[in-house]
Amino acid sequence: MVALRRKSPKHKMSEMVSGAFFSLTLFIGLIIAIEGGRRIRHHSARHDGATGLGTIESAVFGMLALLLAFSFNGAASRFDVRRQLVVDEVNAISSAHQRLDLLTPEARSKLHTKFQQYVDARLETYKAVPDTKQVNAWNAKAVALQDEIWTDAVTAVQTAPAPTIAAQLLTAISSMTDAATSRGAASFIHPPAIIYFMLGLIAILAALMAGYAMGASDTRSWLHIIGFAAVLAIMAYVIVDLEYPRLGRFQIVEFDRMLADLRAGMR
Repeated sequence: MVALRRKSPKHKMSEMVSGAFFSLTLFIGLIIAIEGGRRIRHHSARHDGATGLGTIESAVFGMLALLLAFSFNGAASRFDVRRQLVVDEVNAISSAHQRLDLLTPEARSKLHTKFQQYVDARLETYKAVPDTKQVNAWNAKAVALQDEIWTDAVTAVQTAPAPTIAAQLLTAISSMTDAATSRGAASFIHPPAIIYFMLGLIAILAALMAGYAMGASDTRSWLHIIGFAAVLAIMAYVIVDLEYPRLGRFQIVEFDRMLADLRAGMR
């Protein structure tokens, strides 16, 4: 397995608060933009003879809806992929461990202990989040154990009762290491920051236009103002939160129980 280094603690902490900070900042910005649009409408009421504004507003709100849809769908898809990768890793480890029964008792006992240590290291790696130092330490231990398991397995199959055991066991161990690498790499896959910047910018522009349209009335509808800002802010929070399933409210930690159950069955 390729050792994937986690980001610095400072950067990781910023990820933990990014969802709440981004949504709160967006909420305040939307309120200000709506109020700003109303004031612009009032100051330019005598010159308000422009035509085609509805077309422009529809285009901006359409772009906002499209960006929200793609962002939410992408975040939800990656969330599901990360959950599936947990299942894939558990299945890969279980399959490789079961193939130890094909070896001689002595070789099986030695590899069984290594498998126990490896699963423990994998569990501790994710329990340590967001402590970057501990995550990297446990991840390095898991990588070292993978190397030991592979070396011991290669040695064990040389004295295996049947020649086909080598293909069965080594292929299963290789799949196990690939599953761990895929799971680690998935934690780094996120949209570029420019996507969130564009989302916030278009939302502010849409709020400005909504405020301009509301400026035709002398009274404010706080229900519509707060409701519009709250809906967009909540959507932004959910999108960002789904991108970091081990740091936000929507987590995949419960899926680690399958790995813990597998470890419990390795006694």
